Amino acid sequence: MPHSTNSPITVHKIEPPKGSSIDFGAEIRGADLENITDADFEAIRNALYENSVIIFKNQQDLSPRAQYELTRRFDPASTGYGHGKTLDAKRSVLHPDLKTIPHQPEVQVIGNGPVASFEGLENITLKHPHHNKFHKDPISAEDDRDNTRFFRWHIDAALYDLEPPRVTTLMAVKVPKSEHQTLRYDDGTGNELEVPRGSTAFVSSYKMYDILSEEDKKFARTTKVQYAPHPYIWMSPAKSRSDGLGMVSDGAELPYSELPPIEESKVKILPMCWKNPVTGQLALQVHPSAVEKLHLADGTVIDDLKEVREIVHRLQRPGIAPELVYPVDWEEGTMAVFNNHGVLHTVTGSFTPEEVRIFRQCNMAATEAPLGPDA
Repeated sequence: MPHSTNSPITVHKIEPPKGSSIDFGAEIRGADLENITDADFEAIRNALYENSVIIFKNQQDLSPRAQYELTRRFDPASTGYGHGKTLDAKRSVLHPDLKTIPHQPEVQVIGNGPVASFEGLENITLKHPHHNKFHKDPISAEDDRDNTRFFRWHIDAALYDLEPPRVTTLMAVKVPKSEHQTLRYDDGTGNELEVPRGSTAFVSSYKMYDILSEEDKKFARTTKVQYAPHPYIWMSPAKSRSDGLGMVSDGAELPYSELPPIEESKVKILPMCWKNPVTGQLALQVHPSAVEKLHLADGTVIDDLKEVREIVHRLQRPGIAPELVYPVDWEEGTMAVFNNHGVLHTVTGSFTPEEVRIFRQCNMAATEAPLGPDA
């Protein structure tokens, strides 16, 4: 259906697959992303905040510049990539996964396999994140081709110094097609989900909030989350739960003395609930792997890391139930834009070293903190 009387853009809700109850996601048609008018952008912005994840197909010719410009329009004063220069830290868990496009440094290249030349990058090797490097108890090597896990449920955000980007754009340039995999939660529930190999999985943080008990909703609305300084370096020796929703508490995190210099003013303490700027809905929006402390309404600070993680996991786990997960079946030329303040996402799957997969990713550090529940 048309979304604006002044724009040719139409919005088409994603039809949930059999057994799914997802209520978010839409395909956008009629958009010329190289030449976006103000009316077009208004339609795109409204569609995003009403649907959380929007898909544009047949964008094979979209330039990195146009991808960057679309991303920046959601926050026109933003000037830099969402993680700043923290990716330069060799110990960061993010370091192996991204390469920067030289002529458009806000856009990163992710994927898998050897790439001779791409957008000014020469003879690079991309590595698809594999859960066997991050989970405490990975799937066995012999079962790995047919089975997979959620790698790491997360928000795209530095969570130190910089504000979380409002949106991320993700462009599929080259996608190897192969059989589906069985995604296993391996958390004692028996939960499983069939996913396309290499799918990006999304869940709605609005749904995650909506299905809480009234008591838990009040807790979420009145609690703030303190993230560890330099979180992706801090967590680097630690391992993840099998459902990808946070870390196992083995005391493996790096002590502050082994982190880069810490400025207290740059440590992020953010609301547990973030408000949608268009619909007013509340999202239970927490990066479960990076949490360190919880600040309660009465002034109490929970700083026992294991307890903090257990609380966050208990609140978030119902929201990643199989029927609530939207696994995108990527096609070459498809670009997704997602509301980074309203969904969690994760990669899935595994590829052989020779399988080539290329994506372009862009997000910009926001100029303002996320809207809290009282905004």
